[in-house]
Amino acid sequence: MREKEVEQYLIRRVREAGGLTRKFVSPGHRGVPDRIVIYMGHVNFVELKAPGKLLRADQVREHKKLRDAGALVWTIDSKDRVDYFIENMK
Repeated sequence: MREKEVEQYLIRRVREAGGLTRKFVSPGHRGVPDRIVIYMGHVNFVELKAPGKLLRADQVREHKKLRDAGALVWTIDSKDRVDYFIENMK
């Protein structure tokens, strides 16, 4: 399965749950998560990966900065993980 398939599944499942998802681009900041998911007033940052792929060093650093600021950051690499995210997102 490719990352794009996981991303498309996430978009569909978030929409079905009544949430919003937006592509996240932050000029000048490499390694930001791929998507912002908004659900019931809560914001989640989601990094999508192909199954088994690991985060790059710049992604690890940027995700840590977001978490240190109190953000919820998820790394998702399968449809099963998308389903888990949907059940547990805030």
